[in-house]
Amino acid sequence: MASGRSSNGGGRGQRLAIVFGGTVLTVVVAWWLFLDYANTLAEVVGILFVLLAGVMGARAAARFAAQRFPSYDVAEVAVEGPIRRDGGGGGFPSRGGTPADDIVEQIDRANDDTNANGLLLRLNTPGGEVVPSEDIRLAAERFDGPTIAYATDTCASGGYWIASGCDELFARDASIVGSIGVIGSRVNASELADRVGLSYERLAAGRYKDAGVPLKELDGDERNYLQGIIDGLYDDFVERVVAGRDLDPETVRETEARVYLGEEARELGLVDEIGTREDVEARLAERLGVSEVSVQEFEPTPPLRRRLNLGARDIAYSFGAGVASVLGDETGDANGFEFRVR
Repeated sequence: MASGRSSNGGGRGQRLAIVFGGTVLTVVVAWWLFLDYANTLAEVVGILFVLLAGVMGARAAARFAAQRFPSYDVAEVAVEGPIRRDGGGGGFPSRGGTPADDIVEQIDRANDDTNANGLLLRLNTPGGEVVPSEDIRLAAERFDGPTIAYATDTCASGGYWIASGCDELFARDASIVGSIGVIGSRVNASELADRVGLSYERLAAGRYKDAGVPLKELDGDERNYLQGIIDGLYDDFVERVVAGRDLDPETVRETEARVYLGEEARELGLVDEIGTREDVEARLAERLGVSEVSVQEFEPTPPLRRRLNLGARDIAYSFGAGVASVLGDETGDANGFEFRVR
């Protein structure tokens, strides 16, 4: 634990002192401004101004105190929905997921916050892209303090990849946990292209440069090449789970990418404890050596341009998603072939 992180109890007293001092100072100044030189009628108005100034001063002091001496000692970061670099599909943010880079930024911001002594990583995700999942796992792993992952509805595949970077994993009885596997997918549109009169003309340098292009069939060598990539990613997944969860490699591989309900996952060692949100906070308090913790959720702050464009981009993506799935998407996946942990 970093020695510079502050005590939550001491911060409360300091915040109250700032609020009280700010309120008194504001009232004194307002009294001097509005009442010292006022006549009888003006005094009535002056009293109103004094009261109003006192309220405004208290609010300003409270905001300053909250910034200077935060009331929390645990940071909460949520991973909701599919895990992608941009949070959505085809380069467009989605309402169903948070961009991976935003999640990493939230964890790093919590790590830099001297008041955040612990990290609660709330997971409700079916998985998603490999590298974004690894980025979030690494961010959780480098957090300077106890980290507990809490699976709510689903912690599968990429979500479990992330959880392997935390000290402990809690889940509910009905949580869906596991799916330690990798999938590669492509749309085979070659027959459709034939029917509508489209043909694929190859202009490429390198034997496997266009492996997986939707408008042509895979040959045996290309299929083996792509399967080799998937096998390599699966080996990486298993290694991270083995290291993070202290499990035997064969135990992990024998799951064969199955999902399990919470209690069965605990019996297999995939989950440490079955419990509620209150149980997770109690464990964090135990690890931090305090009677109870106060949790502050860290949320992303998207740039103004992104907030303004989000609605229009969602509409555009919804319109074009079907076309892109047939013609291939060159925006992020090599040759239209997509690798996911799910």
